[in-house]
Amino acid sequence: MNKKLVSVMMLTGSILMLTACGSVKQKYTPVLPTGAEDAAVFVAPVDGIPDDFIKGMDISSVIAEEESGVVYKDEAGNAKDVFEILADAGINYIRVRVWNEPYDENGNGFGGGNCDVEKAGKIGKRAAECGMKLLVDFHYSDFWADPKKQYSPTKWARKDAQEKAELIREFTEESIKSIKKAGADIGIVQIGNEINNGMCGVYDQAAIMELLKSASAGVRAADKNIKVAVHYTALDDPEGTIRRADLLSTSGVDYDIFGVSYYPYWHGTMENMNSLLKQIKQTYGKDTCIFETAYLWTGEDGDAFGNSVAGEDALDGYPAGVQGQAKCIRDIAAYAADAGALGLFYWEGAWVPVGSDYESNKAKWEQYGSGWASSYSTYYDPLDAGVYYGGCSWDNQAMFDHDGKALASLNVFKWLKYGANAPLEVLAYKDVYIESGIGDQLVMPAAIGVYYNDPAAAEDLAVDWDVSGVDVNAAGVYEVPGTISNGDSITAKVKIMNINYLDNFSFEDADASMWAVSDKGSGDSTDIQTKASDALSGEKAFHFYSTQELDFTVEQTVTKTLSAGKYAAVANFQGGDLGPSPEIVLYVKAGDKTYTSEPATPDGWQHWQRMEIGGIEVADGESVTVGVSVKGAAKGWGTVDDIEFYSEK
Repeated sequence: MNKKLVSVMMLTGSILMLTACGSVKQKYTPVLPTGAEDAAVFVAPVDGIPDDFIKGMDISSVIAEEESGVVYKDEAGNAKDVFEILADAGINYIRVRVWNEPYDENGNGFGGGNCDVEKAGKIGKRAAECGMKLLVDFHYSDFWADPKKQYSPTKWARKDAQEKAELIREFTEESIKSIKKAGADIGIVQIGNEINNGMCGVYDQAAIMELLKSASAGVRAADKNIKVAVHYTALDDPEGTIRRADLLSTSGVDYDIFGVSYYPYWHGTMENMNSLLKQIKQTYGKDTCIFETAYLWTGEDGDAFGNSVAGEDALDGYPAGVQGQAKCIRDIAAYAADAGALGLFYWEGAWVPVGSDYESNKAKWEQYGSGWASSYSTYYDPLDAGVYYGGCSWDNQAMFDHDGKALASLNVFKWLKYGANAPLEVLAYKDVYIESGIGDQLVMPAAIGVYYNDPAAAEDLAVDWDVSGVDVNAAGVYEVPGTISNGDSITAKVKIMNINYLDNFSFEDADASMWAVSDKGSGDSTDIQTKASDALSGEKAFHFYSTQELDFTVEQTVTKTLSAGKYAAVANFQGGDLGPSPEIVLYVKAGDKTYTSEPATPDGWQHWQRMEIGGIEVADGESVTVGVSVKGAAKGWGTVDDIEFYSEK
């Protein structure tokens, strides 16, 4: 063969090998839709969504999963490379976390995927072979870093902030080079993970800004084409979010993307998320991106280890199920796209059970690191991971079922542009909660609101209620059965209330100024929280949590003129971790007398304790104040709801 021809062929082959990411040839190209498809779930198209919208997924634990024996399957049940399954679903970006050295002195992994630089390279290479770019998420820690803990890597523990800055720069640059050399096509690098309260064992914000500058310099030195991102969470604190963006700006941190975590159970409404992302883009000229989000497809646990969210955490309009999961992620994408965000990343969408039996699972979690933490993590994090180590708490939020088979909802990413059609289906019925005064006529709604898989279908359905079990002259909470016109059954909750002389007794109204808070503890431990699962009724409750000792009261002085007589008071409390001798009491001040209830006993989440006081004597026109006092240990938490003060007549 002609030597010149051979040289040309070799050069051509080299060019082909460089097409995907500079070192790895793309081996798999998915065929994606060019219009709406028929599917098992309905997805409304997102108008105007950009073609380059990031449809990403964090699969940091995938190698540990495969080593533990997990076999991934497509929606038809055929075993297939998980990266190909994701590419077929429209995923165009993979996210992978990187810990410095997630191993003890004997080389045993801490768990959570044992995610080091080497694993990031392997994941990045496989992603590139399927045409997907890589986001590298540096935690600058040997294990999990989040708002509650930002531990220094063990080898850096004795270094001061200035020394850590130089180490971070070097580690970032060299790690990126290593991951690229392995074959990854890196597009974005995160310098820190959810760094609201600290980073790399440093908690002074000015010092953290210097760490970020050094980390950014490391990225730029490794590859000037890679986008630099910072990452925060808690969008439910709008002022705090803007304060962080402002600090980055005034400190002169060199970055491109303001990244956020947005989990709809915990981080406020989608409207609030949209507003904040718009504000950051417009005010600071930075791109934005959702680096973490997820939603549950079932309330059931799959690996004999508890989950982070349960069925009760499902949001109105997004019932726990495959359709609810698809609809929620579609809507998050729509709000993000409307804000001009680059896109979103689904967190650990392939983290599925490695088995259903606890004992055999435990052996795999320990050997391969496929649980959230192994017992070896005691070496690094003895107070949390070293105590609560075990399996995956996320399997009911994956986009694969408990046997590794792709859910129909996984395809939501490829359907964002054109949508997917499915037969009209009732997902859930809107909750019916009626409050009625004692002795009043009970009025039930003639129709019930419906959540359909297609939100455009807004028809309510007639319902026939059986109210025979309700005594309108006896205060209490009643369950009222109903039959819907389509034959389905429904249950409403009806609360027959005494005439309550307190305003905004359930904290549902926007104006809560009638409630006075006196905080002798941290001074910043209470708020009115919107979270139905933490409320006795409605969506809001008086919430508390503090890293310092708790000592506060919340009270209201009755503004209505009271007639002489005997009165009663009620308050409801749920909470925990308040220490060995907490004091939670309901109290009433009537004139110069103070009445108190028996203390409530903290008994955990949703285990409501009812505090009551009867026989409260009130003179004509006498001033009355009703309140709840809470004293307890640091990191205690809970909510107070439905406080009542009424006549005993």
